Amino acid sequence: MRYSLFFTLMVCSILFAQSQEIAPFADEVEAIQKKYDTLWDASKETIVFTGSSSIRIWHDIQDRFPDHQIVNSGFGGSQASNLLDNCQELVLRFKPRKVFIYEGDNDISAGKKTKEIIGDILAIIEEIRAQDATTEIVLIAAKPSLARWNLKRDYKRLNRKFRKLSRKDVQMDYADVWKPMLNGKKVKEDLFIEDGLHMNAKGYDIWFEVLEPHVK
Repeated sequence: MRYSLFFTLMVCSILFAQSQEIAPFADEVEAIQKKYDTLWDASKETIVFTGSSSIRIWHDIQDRFPDHQIVNSGFGGSQASNLLDNCQELVLRFKPRKVFIYEGDNDISAGKKTKEIIGDILAIIEEIRAQDATTEIVLIAAKPSLARWNLKRDYKRLNRKFRKLSRKDVQMDYADVWKPMLNGKKVKEDLFIEDGLHMNAKGYDIWFEVLEPHVK
């Protein structure tokens, strides 16, 4: 009886811990779905921008590309594995013509290895292509930042893998936002808000210049 009670408490504890871990993302994913239940026009061609908070807080992204229907399904704290878990809700449901993916920033910060990140990215691409083999995919380079500049070598290694991956697929591109955000060998300090991680309008101006040709 005592063992049974202990086992039940242990299982409940594990399930509670798991629910606490995924709940924040579940809430964000649900909020994104509700937002686009009213905004998204299924009759129009769609471009999806997805990934972590650098995408999520790009609030004027639709205004930047007024000739296209843009879905911004970025969610804060996202890693590639989280996007993979929610690919149906955040990408596939919109039947996009093109998908821009920004992942790797939080993964590197969390200590993940490049091989693991690329594995998750490949799984995401596989899901997208399984729905529509003609969907174009753009991998956005992990950006440099003041807050994570100590990890620059890891980011540069990941970006090289992104570039190499894109060269193997004619329907995939690599958008290099890394170099334009540098001043010589240092990151430009005036591109960020107070936390040194997320970008201000100047930072997004650079991203727009890099990504606009890929949108067109």
